[in-house]
Amino acid sequence: MPGRIEDYALIGDLQSAALVGFDGSIDWLCFPRFDSPAFFAALLGDESNGRWQIRPRIGDPRATRRRYRGDTLILETEWETSAGTVRLVDFMPHRGEAPDVVRIVEGLSGEVPMCFELRARFDYGNVVPWMSRSDGQVAGIAGPESIWLRGGAPIEGRDFAHVSEFTVRAGERVPFVLTWHPSHLPEPDPVDAMAALEETERLWHDWMRPCTYTGRHGDAVRRSLITLKALTYAPTGGIVAAPTTSLPEELGGLRNWDYRYCWLRDATMTLEAMLRSGYTDEAEAWRQWLVRAVAGDPEDVQIMYGVAGERRLPEWEVSWLSGYEGSRPVRVGNAAAEQLQLDVPGEVIDSLYLARRAGLRPTPQVWSMSYALLRFVERHWAEPDEGLWEVRGGSRHFVHSKVMCWVAFDRAIRTVREFDLPGPVGHWERIRNRIHREVCDRGFDPVRGTFTQSYGSQELDAALLLIPQVGFLPPTDPRVVGTVEAVQRELCLDGLVRRYPTHQSVTPDGLPGEEGAFLACTFWLADGLRMIGRRDEAEELFERVLALRNDVGLLAEQYDLRAGRQVGNFPQAFSHVPLIHTAYDLEGHQTWGRRG
Repeated sequence: MPGRIEDYALIGDLQSAALVGFDGSIDWLCFPRFDSPAFFAALLGDESNGRWQIRPRIGDPRATRRRYRGDTLILETEWETSAGTVRLVDFMPHRGEAPDVVRIVEGLSGEVPMCFELRARFDYGNVVPWMSRSDGQVAGIAGPESIWLRGGAPIEGRDFAHVSEFTVRAGERVPFVLTWHPSHLPEPDPVDAMAALEETERLWHDWMRPCTYTGRHGDAVRRSLITLKALTYAPTGGIVAAPTTSLPEELGGLRNWDYRYCWLRDATMTLEAMLRSGYTDEAEAWRQWLVRAVAGDPEDVQIMYGVAGERRLPEWEVSWLSGYEGSRPVRVGNAAAEQLQLDVPGEVIDSLYLARRAGLRPTPQVWSMSYALLRFVERHWAEPDEGLWEVRGGSRHFVHSKVMCWVAFDRAIRTVREFDLPGPVGHWERIRNRIHREVCDRGFDPVRGTFTQSYGSQELDAALLLIPQVGFLPPTDPRVVGTVEAVQRELCLDGLVRRYPTHQSVTPDGLPGEEGAFLACTFWLADGLRMIGRRDEAEELFERVLALRNDVGLLAEQYDLRAGRQVGNFPQAFSHVPLIHTAYDLEGHQTWGRRG
């Protein structure tokens, strides 16, 4: 049975990622890309759907402690047993010829008997490969895919699995390397586990060197930056929202989505966090990915793409997987790719403006793309859309979407003026002012003193907290103060923020059930409280959310207060990005970019 979501840690090679449980089991791994069919899918089913566990044969299977090795993605898990202490080192080397998972068992004291079980499965746990032995290694093949396992202990087949029992003594190291490879190609060259460990540690330490954050939340910020880097698909620069699919927003419910794709919105927010922290190379790679992905008619721009810019992300259900703790369906693909979300062009244009301010080399193609997106926004800003939260209950005039349409024109005007570029500033100013008037007239409830989720609605939306951050109104404006206080009063549950009410009679998002508190929104409330002068409350709220991270500093999308657990896909970029921003702003670092 899979562990709690927060029981997992992340390892990855900047092209794919795996989740390792507290019990030494890898329960989720997609080969060769983030969005490929899962090779280990026990996370969304059971052990028969594929996993790889290494742990002591005696004592509690749950580890005594674990940590990342410094500022790296190398995971160290330790068990203290009656026979001694043992450490398991897990990592994925930066991609060479093929993707590898390296697991090294290290004896720290005594003599610890260990057990090893590999259940190899392809296609989300549906295909059992044909396994054989060759030159001291185990090979598995099924259709276009193959895997190769090399180990430092004898391995034998048993009950559609491969197992090993061995003893590790103090000072000994027993390595195992699992490699995926296309089945039509010759077997890959073997990986030296110890050399790969040394090289992986060096590369992560080198990557962390430019980090500019120097505040008191350094551990949280650095771990969040490493997590965002781990969610970057290195060959193209695309950034996935999370490495998992169908981890539920409500345990046992239907709100299960595939997040292994590149949302323009999420990626632009990630770009800002990277730029604020000194990572211009990542920002430039993302900008190049963006230009390639959205090339063509602006009418065809999507809210999300595949990691290489793929447009078709058809949504289907994996019928043979039981779902995380019975949360079905398990979905692959995401139908929200076809939605109209009018906030996205504003996010993109804002991020490109930010990139110019940060000194990224401008290109004519980038400005041409911005120009085309503005023409699209001009034609469509007055239409209803599905909004930031991708509701499936029908389109509406979402206030946040209109605000981000305003941002699109505002940042274009600034770009022309600050960088001496061509553009019809007067025309854009008239559109910007018209949007501003309409939002203030139709999206504000003067009786309650707050902006609302959509025109004519009485309900709130946590996305309204972004109004002062993007510069639509100053934090001192009574309408901003009223909105922050209304969100805190009406959308908070035990201090944490929900996105919006989920009762069907109130907010028809097209789905039954509830969801947890949304962690990004809680960071936004901390920002809002700071901006309206309630700094002590902001600090307290920020520290509270930091305390919800798991033992290795990772956050899912949401938090279920009733169950006291993290829920949603994990780890979630959309949670770690605002953590970074809030840490910077509470420290008094210069405010720039999307905050106007």
